[in-house]
Amino acid sequence: MSTSQISPGQQRIKVWYDGACPMCQREIALMRRLDTNSAIAFVDVADKGDPACPIDQSRLLERFHAEEDGQIVSGAAAFAAMWRAIPRLRWLGLIARNQAMLRILEWLYVQHLKIRPQLQRLFRKLD
Repeated sequence: MSTSQISPGQQRIKVWYDGACPMCQREIALMRRLDTNSAIAFVDVADKGDPACPIDQSRLLERFHAEEDGQIVSGAAAFAAMWRAIPRLRWLGLIARNQAMLRILEWLYVQHLKIRPQLQRLFRKLD
């Protein structure tokens, strides 16, 4: 089923995010606005986790995770899955299916994780 054929309320992917992170809150707010087909189920795991998810809450908070077509992915692959479900970003998600590109995006994601605490402090100051 193509993204354009998804009816409202019918999610194609699930995204777990840290709702206590001000940077994550802004990013997810943007993704919700861009998700014009309501193809993504966004799940905030900051407080209680997700009992339906087979991944421990602490791991969900360490890295970005998504479930696409029954497969759970994390890091850059999770972002790519989310992008594929969003009409305006689908092209970027499709490019990320190339393994070389995905390795580059994953490297960038890992670098981002190293400075995530500093970025979170900055975003808290902006709020």
